[in-house]
Amino acid sequence: MSVPTSPAVPAGLLDRVRRRLVEAAGPELVPSASAAAVAEAAGAEGVVLGVADRHELVSALQAELVGAGPLAPLLRRAGVTDVLVNGPGEVWVDDGAGLRRAEAGIETALGSEATVRALATRLAAGAGRRLDEASPWVDARLPDGTRLHAVLPPLARAGTHLSLRVPARRRLALVDLVRAGTVAPDWVPVLTGLLRAGRSLLVSGGTGAGKTTLLQALLGEVGRGERIVLVEDSAELDPDHPHVVRLQARHGNVEGHGAVTLDQLVRQALRMRPDRLVVGECRGAEVRDLLAAMNTGHAGAGTVHANTAADVVARLHALASAAGMTPQAVDLQLLAGVDVVLHVARRPSGRRLVAIAVVAATAAGGVEVRTAVELDADGRSRPGPGWERLDALSGDDGSDPC
Repeated sequence: MSVPTSPAVPAGLLDRVRRRLVEAAGPELVPSASAAAVAEAAGAEGVVLGVADRHELVSALQAELVGAGPLAPLLRRAGVTDVLVNGPGEVWVDDGAGLRRAEAGIETALGSEATVRALATRLAAGAGRRLDEASPWVDARLPDGTRLHAVLPPLARAGTHLSLRVPARRRLALVDLVRAGTVAPDWVPVLTGLLRAGRSLLVSGGTGAGKTTLLQALLGEVGRGERIVLVEDSAELDPDHPHVVRLQARHGNVEGHGAVTLDQLVRQALRMRPDRLVVGECRGAEVRDLLAAMNTGHAGAGTVHANTAADVVARLHALASAAGMTPQAVDLQLLAGVDVVLHVARRPSGRRLVAIAVVAATAAGGVEVRTAVELDADGRSRPGPGWERLDALSGDDGSDPC
């Protein structure tokens, strides 16, 4: 595998310097090679490097030996949220405007199954995980915060597949989301009113719709005197708040031992005196503990995958069944503990908060998520049947988002 280098770095020097570093220190120490060691190895090849060129060479070596190789330029590009490799020679990138094919040069650099597999294995090892026939998939976080998922053949029929989710490079506040058009300006008083009133909420939406981004911005608006305890499978939330406690789940080793699950961490978080308990993403049995926490006087928040706000109830039923909860039990806890659902979606104009809905009882004794206000196709706010309930939950400040 080769990595494009600066014109100031002579062709072939990268591979020669790498070989010298491996001979001198062993392959395991090359990633930590100092600039001086790199310059010395290059000097042994008859090349004298300036400061800028030395930095370029170190960066290239790190990308080659422990980094993302040909994918590194994509991961560094402003606005990129996802980089996907669908086997040899097929690379896709999402820079906020939807998925598109990557440049031909990057796809060519990953043109063989051996190259893609070597990259996936190296990235997994860098995250302290194993990826081979005995463990043919991995879900991990790289040292720079990038979220890695990889699957090997024959589970992935077209070849090794890689999915890389790039963390946000800066924390977006609620005002930033308004400027970006993600949140309608007239909805801000409602959202801040819900937070001041200590309401529990869920953020729903599809993959990449902006659930984590919105939740993080809202947590930054929580009162400075409150203690937020975050529970996540992989650390993504980083709210701008002075009192945040972070708990992260731990995967088991190759034999499956030593795992610490989200539902276990939620129970620990309840003993840590949270004012707000936040579960980064509800994907299974932890839903039981989150709903229970929301029914014990703790304001709660979390994200959940759902196509619409109305689908959240069915989604929670499915997730909670893994914890042995009946739909009736979920309905009772949901009705008593969750106040609001915020639904985000990707539209041609970008990621948007498209609906605010309330949790309400049905005439048949069940529970539903009832739309209070939503954006129509033209971006205009339209009230729904749950508006009066939402107005009461957020506090009457005289504003009207419709």
